[in-house]
Amino acid sequence: MHEDIGSLVRRFYEQLWNNWDDSAVEHTLASDFSFRGSLGQQTTGRSGWRAYRDHIRRGSSDFHNQIITLVTDGDQAAARLLYSGTHTGPLLDFPPTGRRFSYSGAAFFTAAAGLLTDAWVLGDLHDLRRQLAMNNSQ
Repeated sequence: MHEDIGSLVRRFYEQLWNNWDDSAVEHTLASDFSFRGSLGQQTTGRSGWRAYRDHIRRGSSDFHNQIITLVTDGDQAAARLLYSGTHTGPLLDFPPTGRRFSYSGAAFFTAAAGLLTDAWVLGDLHDLRRQLAMNNSQ
């Protein structure tokens, strides 16, 4: 029996993102994992996802994902999220400010054979850009 999608989504955020644990990637993401991140970039495969994650990490070394709500139905899941971090590197073309930010998002997942196969993530980029621009004007 394969792991349920709720456990996979929790691992995706807790281990792959919040703990930056590369050892969990192979038993969480399918080899052809299709990903659209909260900043709008799209990737395919585990290495593509890692490149996106590392891009975010360069902009916020303490980037954190908090699951507010998680709803599952068979091999699909939806999550309401809160993203937060410190602006320590370039992010959305804004130079680093060293200040904290947070923004809301939602993610939609599909799984098969005990692995996540697809994630489509939306982030409130208007709010994030507002915070980064505000931080730069201070």
